[in-house]
Amino acid sequence: MSRHNLAYFAREGLGNLFSHGFMSFAAIGITVACLLVMGTFSLVAYNAEIQLERLESDYEILAFVDETYDASQVQAVGKELVKLPNVKSCQFISREEATKSFEEKHEGDYMLQDLDVSIFRDRFAVYVNDLNQVRKTASTIHTVEGVVKVRVDEDIASGFIMLRNVAGVVCIALIAILLVVSIFIISNTIRLTTFDRRDEIAIMKMVGATDGFIRWPFVYEGFMLGLLSAVIAFGLQWLLYESVAKSIDVSDTLQILDVVPFGSIWKPVAAFFGGVGLLVGVGGSLTAIRKFLHV
Repeated sequence: MSRHNLAYFAREGLGNLFSHGFMSFAAIGITVACLLVMGTFSLVAYNAEIQLERLESDYEILAFVDETYDASQVQAVGKELVKLPNVKSCQFISREEATKSFEEKHEGDYMLQDLDVSIFRDRFAVYVNDLNQVRKTASTIHTVEGVVKVRVDEDIASGFIMLRNVAGVVCIALIAILLVVSIFIISNTIRLTTFDRRDEIAIMKMVGATDGFIRWPFVYEGFMLGLLSAVIAFGLQWLLYESVAKSIDVSDTLQILDVVPFGSIWKPVAAFFGGVGLLVGVGGSLTAIRKFLHV
């Protein structure tokens, strides 16, 4: 394709964009709205995934050590635990620390205060890499010499896994639906503008213009529609995200929620918006022009 043809196609595409101002504005507005919905839901799902990963990283299996073991033997148990498959790390918790933690947890109950530390055992908090293998890992921990009891809450692990799976499926499904809807809307919008030029297309076909020569101006038009929509949507998404993040930071005095800074994720977000915008614009144009090339 020559430079002259590229300039012609770009000029024609830009001309089509401005000659149908209202329809182009409508197409851009609808695409921006769809991109914002997709982007917002994706960012919410991403932050939820990060929060879930942090919660999972705090999930622990408690391995209680034989109370007759001395300090060196307890240390040896810890070294064996770290070597086990699926074990990320383990943290030693002395009986004194366990007692203090228990009393803080039941601070309002005077009967559970000033307990004798001898009723608690030294233990290890074992952190795993894969929650799907919690049961198997707990069984393996129980085989370590010196471990007399293992406490694991499989319901919590199953809840984390279910939340992650549901969030992933819902996110993918919603993005796919909105993507199809966006392409359909853009396609129909461009089809309406193309309908006014059906006679011109028929004449060009009769004088020997190839399908590609006729198609390229519409591809450029869709390209510019998608790119402009992506830029506008990205800017609005940035403002919306920062506004919500600031509101959460002000209202969440306990710092329960930790929103990922937009500055650390703007590149993949920009790539997502640009890719989807161009896919919607160009895909919609190709879908719209196909019917009018068969004359």
